[in-house]
Amino acid sequence: MSACPNAAATSTAVAPSESEPACAAPLPVLGRDVTVPLVTGGEVTYAALDYAASAPALQRVWDDVAAYAPYYGSVHRGAGYLSQLSTDLFENSRTTVAEFLDCRAGDQVVFTRSTTDSLNLLAAALPADCQVFVFETEHHASLLPWRDARVTYLNAPRTPAEAVGTLERALADRTASAQDVHGPALVCVTGASNVTGELWPVKELAAAAHAHGARIVLDAAQLAPHHPVSVQELDVDWVAFSGHKLYAPFGSGVLAGRSDWLQDAEPYLAGGGASRKVARRTDGGVDVDWHTTAARHEAGSPNVIGVYSIASACKALTEAGFDTLVAREQRLVATVRAGLAEVEQVKVLSLFGDDAPRVGVISFVVEGWNSSHFAAALSAEYGIGVRDGLFCAHPLVRTLLGSDSQDPGECGAPEAEPGEPSLNAIRVSFGAGTPDEHVERFVRAVKELVSDGAKWNYRTEDGRCVPAVGPRGSGPGPRAARASAPAALFPRTRCARVLNRRTG
Repeated sequence: MSACPNAAATSTAVAPSESEPACAAPLPVLGRDVTVPLVTGGEVTYAALDYAASAPALQRVWDDVAAYAPYYGSVHRGAGYLSQLSTDLFENSRTTVAEFLDCRAGDQVVFTRSTTDSLNLLAAALPADCQVFVFETEHHASLLPWRDARVTYLNAPRTPAEAVGTLERALADRTASAQDVHGPALVCVTGASNVTGELWPVKELAAAAHAHGARIVLDAAQLAPHHPVSVQELDVDWVAFSGHKLYAPFGSGVLAGRSDWLQDAEPYLAGGGASRKVARRTDGGVDVDWHTTAARHEAGSPNVIGVYSIASACKALTEAGFDTLVAREQRLVATVRAGLAEVEQVKVLSLFGDDAPRVGVISFVVEGWNSSHFAAALSAEYGIGVRDGLFCAHPLVRTLLGSDSQDPGECGAPEAEPGEPSLNAIRVSFGAGTPDEHVERFVRAVKELVSDGAKWNYRTEDGRCVPAVGPRGSGPGPRAARASAPAALFPRTRCARVLNRRTG
């Protein structure tokens, strides 16, 4: 059997370049042949292992957008051919997303900017006196939007069963304390952790919510790119996700689900497109008749490029086959976990334990290393891009690291100098566009850094750990040495130099 079946699952799949194996990944992505400079000299093909933050664009998505771009026009408001075509494209994309999520008849698909925007939209649409239940383990996008509601924060569970039990008890206490007279309630839960990659028992949590008269919204930002998401099978009321994590980085997101709360709420943004009729009153004011469809919350000129890119990605993932994609990703997960397990100084972060099912997202710390220093060395010396910090999930990472809530630590901006302990971790994440070689290089690099140390000096600049001038043991070097140092040492000017080289 081929190492990467269905590599050409879509009609627009691009043949790999001569520098990469024929089956580099099931779904080709942009940037797969980009090379980056190393501080130690030379260049290497960039290993993008930060999919959990933003996945690279699928080649299929880029090609579809490029094919449409000459026909770009205004949406919903134009009589011309290009406007009509763009409107059809926009609304057909809504249908494609609904099919991708297996929505119910009557569900609405609202296009937003991101998962964060989607959940803030839902928060703005909550009925009066709604109580929200959310685990402290959530990403800030699903932890923080509920500021105008009564929020109950639930402690981090250590097993899926404990998560269900914790929610059931909280909902039961709510019902009992309200003496059978209580308002609406909403549960917000992630599908896959953006820190540990672990899958949450969404279907069981949905059943618990509904048994106590509550609704549930699923943050599928980390789940949808890796697993099929069925609104009907999971029995969730809403799903939110971002295009930029689904290989469609053009600034769009989705909130899909039940229409009643959305129809009853004031428009998320007031303006053109959300209104059906606006008329002056005799007293000098205006009367507004708002749409009751998804357009109610899509005021302004819509991001048709972003929306179409999401639909293109949904089609590409569906055609490639999630069974194939999941099986291959689990092989990559096993490779990373086995490699990290061989390094005694590495501690992988987990809520539910080693045997918990997970997507291609793994966070860890290395004994004796500042995580920012380690991530910087992976980039500068091996051409590997990972994430370090608290991953916009501060309470969860603090729990996993056993720290006090007041301990210093900041998302992506550690205060510690290289080599000093710091309250942050390293996250490696990958998906359908990741070649085996990138994962293998990462495992090899971790082992070499732990056993041999970094080859270069590093310093903290503007809260980030960056390469200093000179290899390890040589000191920072004189100011004059900066002129001949590799471009990789200067991140602020590197982009301009690279783009000038590519385009000039």
